[in-house]
Amino acid sequence: MQKLYLFLIIFICLGSQIFPAKLDSLIYKGKYFAVIDSVEIRGNKITENDIILRELTFEKGDTVSNYTVEYDRERIFSLGIFTRVDLYVKRIDEINILVIDVDESWYIYPLPFVELKDRDWKKFSYGLDLVVQNFRGRNELLQVRGSLGYDPSILLSYYKPEIIKGSDIYFNSLLSYSSIRNKSSIAEYLYGGQFDQKIFQILITIGKRFGSYHRFGVNFGYNYVASPVFIKGISASDERIDRMPIVGATYSYDSRDLAQFPKNGIYAAAGIQFKGLGLNGIKYQVANIDFREYRPVIDNLYFKWRFATRITFGNLVPYYDFSFLGYQERVRGHFNDVQEGNNYYIGSAEFYYPLIKDINVNLDFVPLIPKSLLSYRIALYSGVFGDAGVAKLRHQKLNFNDFQSGYGLGLTLLILPYNAVRFEFALNELGYSEFIFDLGLSF
Repeated sequence: MQKLYLFLIIFICLGSQIFPAKLDSLIYKGKYFAVIDSVEIRGNKITENDIILRELTFEKGDTVSNYTVEYDRERIFSLGIFTRVDLYVKRIDEINILVIDVDESWYIYPLPFVELKDRDWKKFSYGLDLVVQNFRGRNELLQVRGSLGYDPSILLSYYKPEIIKGSDIYFNSLLSYSSIRNKSSIAEYLYGGQFDQKIFQILITIGKRFGSYHRFGVNFGYNYVASPVFIKGISASDERIDRMPIVGATYSYDSRDLAQFPKNGIYAAAGIQFKGLGLNGIKYQVANIDFREYRPVIDNLYFKWRFATRITFGNLVPYYDFSFLGYQERVRGHFNDVQEGNNYYIGSAEFYYPLIKDINVNLDFVPLIPKSLLSYRIALYSGVFGDAGVAKLRHQKLNFNDFQSGYGLGLTLLILPYNAVRFEFALNELGYSEFIFDLGLSF
């Protein structure tokens, strides 16, 4: 029965439409059509107009339907800098005006935090997070973060969606230092127990956005990985410390309506990194592919599916850069079971239905707290799901009998634009059950 279930997921994935030709025809014909003569933006005290306007999928003079207006509303909300977004068309003296009405979220967060590492409730990290979101009203993100507890670290990052206004060329940088607990059981066996590695990382990405959906970027950086002793495989070089330059490229296509909780659209991403480049005896590559599709089925019933893989290849791939299931990527039904190898493959399918549709909640009667921190978009969804995944070493053949699988049902509570909470019950192919309490979306 489990093999039949796995084949069914693959059949659905392969048989699904990949890139829709036109979003309007994908769902339904709009209940109204209007030629947009002008656009009026309200409520943006900090955010510059062009940051909002660049998310629109039409221009002045185009004919839009109510579906297009709703789709663009969700795209603007996906920026993550608003607690409320409303779009509607008003007509004055035979002129159709698209009104974009927003409430901006709080932008400066000097907050203490408690975090789950690897989505594991036994791995607590805590510290101080300073986030300046929508910096200068240009949707720039500046973050300084320091944490203690499990995998202590310090991080500095900066993201700028447009280096030059109107260019659509973006910039992202990351500087971090951390002490990371080893995840590989092979490395633990070779070392004779658990150990930590000190990792220093610099990564810079420069890319360009093409239209509303496409992004392409190149990245380059440097990794410093210090192990407690030299053991071949735990280190990629012939020394205890690995020093490696990195170059790579990424591409993504994103037509999702609401990035925080999509109901329609496609997200597809692929990337490759070349690590070491032969210096210090290090030369290997890491590639990844992630494809997700979201679509309405009937009325308020929605369906989504995903396939993702991470592949490593080269002379010697160190164990700290292996591909793992059971940490960030998990198979429900085997939620806490760890698999490792050079490559992993994972697929998921899920139907979901709203029990409580979107509700805008405003708690501005609470004293002393800024109003922008007291406005939320809340919804509750039920769902049924199926997952399957496997991690394999390079020399091992891939066959369906090796896949771990699980299926179940659950509830997802959305508190947007901030987070989501999931309560799920899953069974695996052996009939064992588990309850899952997790933060964020399944995918």
